[in-house]
Amino acid sequence: MSDANAGPLPLLDDLPLLGIAAWSGTGKTTLLERLLPALRQRGLRVAVIKHAHHAFDVDQPGKDSHRLRQAGAEPMLVASGARIALMMETPDREEADLAELVAMVRPQAPDLVLVEGFKAWPLPKLELYREDVGKPLRAAEDGWIKAVASDGAPPLPAGVEALDLNDLERLADWVAAWPGRWSDQRRPRHEEPRA
Repeated sequence: MSDANAGPLPLLDDLPLLGIAAWSGTGKTTLLERLLPALRQRGLRVAVIKHAHHAFDVDQPGKDSHRLRQAGAEPMLVASGARIALMMETPDREEADLAELVAMVRPQAPDLVLVEGFKAWPLPKLELYREDVGKPLRAAEDGWIKAVASDGAPPLPAGVEALDLNDLERLADWVAAWPGRWSDQRRPRHEEPRA
């Protein structure tokens, strides 16, 4: 997603957001798989919004929901006692609108929304960094990055917290504390009040 596609994003008091930003191959999804149970153990109800870089389908051809969506249902909502799925076609869009996705999650009242991808959007972020991926650290150019979790010790800009990518307990503690820091962290580093 280019910066030109990132729109305004309301950062409201009642819904803490934290982006998980990293280059492909860094292990965002793997970390989230491990982090989510640890956050649940800490009493947090966490929603995740994930950006996909390609067309995807959660529906199966031949199933009633797929047939109805293909016939023109906009949106198609499928529900059972175990889960709900909302599917919508968005052929006229270049990219997903994160503000719209956050609005869809808001009625569920999670304690925290983790946003995987959408790295160009203006929201506070935790950057995951592995030097062996061979990509540059983004914290210097992105004032929204509040902390970097790394498997090394890269030089970080002032105001960016260093975390150990391999210390799941410490990462879970940092993320679990995020809702309590949300009110003070809803702006880029250069706009934060000086202590």
